[in-house]
Amino acid sequence: MRFKLPPQIVRLVLLTMGIVGSYLAARYFLTPPSFGEFGWYRGDALEERASLPRHYAGKEACSECHEDKAKQLAKFEHKSLSCEVCHGPGQQHVDAPDVDKFKPDKKNTTSCLRCHEENPTRPKWLKQINVRDHYSGQKCVECHVPHAPSEVP
Repeated sequence: MRFKLPPQIVRLVLLTMGIVGSYLAARYFLTPPSFGEFGWYRGDALEERASLPRHYAGKEACSECHEDKAKQLAKFEHKSLSCEVCHGPGQQHVDAPDVDKFKPDKKNTTSCLRCHEENPTRPKWLKQINVRDHYSGQKCVECHVPHAPSEVP
């Protein structure tokens, strides 16, 4: 006596084998060789990221030319911030310090508001303002000293 599966079961088994086979083939051909070297990431991604052009110079690079501002900043509330948090990426300015178009924007209000605009999700100890109620139309640096926030200009 010969055992014979019902045709719907045979089709279901063949369909399952086709799906599993397609998955294994796609995984073999589409997974990068360096995937899994460091967990669920491509190992080559680290070299790719490292080879990208630098945009941020770092706080030490800023301090080399702006030592007075770095010392002033180190005494006040913003001492833990890098210069580029407020002034933007500075590698181009470090590479060509005399080129005006690479100099950072010193009166940029949006950099202050990025941290100090009123937001209920921020901690209470962080000073926050409502932009509409807080001297609208004026720039922050007209009344505040960003490198020494506790001092009055």
